[in-house]
Amino acid sequence: MTAIVKVKEQSNAPAPSGLQVKAKDYHLVVFGLAKEDYAVDVTMVREIVTLQNISRVPRAPAFVEGVISLRGKIIPVIDLRKRLGLEAGELTKESRIIVAEEEEDNTIGMIVNNVKEVLRVPADAVEPASPVISSAGAKFIRGVANLGNRVIIVLDLLKVLSREESSAMMESIDDEVSLEHASGPAQ
Repeated sequence: MTAIVKVKEQSNAPAPSGLQVKAKDYHLVVFGLAKEDYAVDVTMVREIVTLQNISRVPRAPAFVEGVISLRGKIIPVIDLRKRLGLEAGELTKESRIIVAEEEEDNTIGMIVNNVKEVLRVPADAVEPASPVISSAGAKFIRGVANLGNRVIIVLDLLKVLSREESSAMMESIDDEVSLEHASGPAQ
């Protein structure tokens, strides 16, 4: 059974009693990745699903795990650790797929270690990434949330998978599906 957490619907919920939410606060989905805390803007997250069977796609980039069918829609799934150039890890029962969308026609699933919380962070607690960071994944970082005893790396999902990459990936998937139908099931 697939557990699904609807996120977008929760993002419009009123703040808990006594909590003042400023218009400039960040509302983030926080998740674990390679022993660190990362986050993305909650408005980009459509839902969070448990890990499920992923169909491999030949000739896809190394960070692309394959595709899933979610309520009849084919969604490409990437391993966010690989995309960011982090150490690969094992999938566990805590692993999740964060389904994010820039627009309705640009939806991706991202495998993460676990999803921890939805968190409001004051805008002044999010600092730009240091120019010293020069790793391959640095271009995907929107900023770093400094919460005193906790640091959360905030990702820019628009840069994690560009529209061009997403279109090319879906085109590759469509080509493979067409080939399978034309030649019959794989042996």
